[in-house]
Order: sequence, then structure tokens, then C-alpha cells
Amino acid sequence: MNTNQKVFDPVAFKETTRKQWNGAAEAWNNWSPLLSRWLGPATERMLDMTNVKSGSRVLDVAAGAGEQTMAAARRVGPSGYVLASDLSPGILAFAAENARLAGFKNVDIVVKDGEALDEIDAEPFDAVISRVGLIYFPDQHKALSGMRNQLRPGGRVGAITYASGELNGFFSVPVGIIRRRAALPAPLPGQPGPFSLGDPDVLARRLTDAGFSDVQIERVDAPVRLGSALECLQFEQESFGALHQMLGGLSESEQDDAWAEIEEALGAFEQDGKFEGPCEMLVATAAK
Repeated sequence: MNTNQKVFDPVAFKETTRKQWNGAAEAWNNWSPLLSRWLGPATERMLDMTNVKSGSRVLDVAAGAGEQTMAAARRVGPSGYVLASDLSPGILAFAAENARLAGFKNVDIVVKDGEALDEIDAEPFDAVISRVGLIYFPDQHKALSGMRNQLRPGGRVGAITYASGELNGFFSVPVGIIRRRAALPAPLPGQPGPFSLGDPDVLARRLTDAGFSDVQIERVDAPVRLGSALECLQFEQESFGALHQMLGGLSESEQDDAWAEIEEALGAFEQDGKFEGPCEMLVATAAK
């Protein structure tokens, strides 16, 4: 028996995640036009499936810089309300500024761990949404239970997750290269990550275990379209702090070599002067 096997530390993971997003906040916000093109269709489908409409009250969990918060605010209109929450105050500040610049007076922000939603004192919401956030929560059951508690009876939760790694080459290819070069072991049991909810059956079970009913899951093709593999590399270098964390044990030259291999591998998705990285999202919704 290996008595030296590491145990996943959720507290350390959250603190690292907070620092990563504080550091990547400006870059992530600067890539908003790409995020809108890439994740916009899945976002609109999530809002459809959670019945977000004029006058709705929406809680956005792990809101980031708020691109999907703005989409919800446009839908609910002046008579509705959107509360954006996130673990990172740095990135949430961009959500607040983006709402101000867009003229939305019905958007508020609150710095809050997605596993501590019961601490939010607010009137019940018609919908609770989370775009590519639930996958990174160490205790997904606790997060979903908190989302359910914030809903009115009959309200709906909506979540967007990555499908399996095999269907998301733009992300899984860099992760695989870094894991091999840094000699990183497979994710520890219970460890969150980009593909932790990539199986629709697992995602549905998480929702029912948290007390939700009427679970619906749809697949949405969401290719990452950019000018080149180099541009995709730039996007991931600037915005995906987890990749830098994985590279932390390598020397500077070894990291450079890893990025060079990643760019070469991403080149497989470049054709006729355009880059199209494979990506499939799961859009899930369920009722309280």
C-alpha cells in the first residue's frame, strides 16, 4: 500500500483557484468577444431551458467577468434582477464594471464561494445558473443544494459543463501534454476539473441527488474558432490559470518546450488559415 498518496485538499484548491482567477481576470475579460461567440449559443440555450424571461430573478454562480450575466440581464429587462456571485473578487469587479457600462441598473454582485450560497440573503430566485463553474467545485453536491435552496418552488437550475475530454480537444490536448511532460498523476478521487461532469449520466445523478426533478440535458456543439493555433495558444496561456499551475514544477525552458508542443498539436485543428478547436458542451437544467 502506498502510504504517501496525496489527498485532495479542497481548501487549498479553492485558494489556488481564487488566486488564479484574480490573476487572469483582466485577460479573461479582454477575451469577452471570443467568449460570446464560443459560449453564447450554449448560454442562450441555458437561459431558454431555465425559463429566464422579462421580470425574472436570476442568480449567476461563478459569474466570472459576467458575459453570461449580461445575457441574463438583457432577458429579464428593467423589471427583473440578476445577482452575480463568484469566489474571485478580482474577476467579479469586471462583471460590475461591465454591467455599469452596459447601463444595467438591475445587476448586483456578491463575492461568495459557490459552496456557501446559503449565506446569500435574498428573495427567492426564479433561476440559478452557472456557466462552466460547477465542474470546478470540490463539493458539487453542496453547491447544487445551495442553488436549490435559493430557488422559489418550481424555479429551475441551469448549468453548462464540458462534455468528455475526447470531444474537447482544444482543452484536453494541452492538458494531456502538460500532464505527460510534468509527470503529473491522474486526478485524485473526488478532484474537480474540466471534465468532471462530462458524462451526462453523472451530471444527471448530481442533480437528482441534490433534490432536483425534471432533469433535462442537451448537447451543444461549441467549436472554438480563432485565426490560428497560435491565437488559441495565446487565449489559453492568458486565461487558463490551471494550465500554469500544472506547469509549475517545470523549469522555464521546460515550460517553453511544453507550450511549443501544445502549439504544434493544436495545429491539427487549423485548416485553410482558420482554427477550429473541437468543443462540445452539456447544457443541463432541473426543477426545484
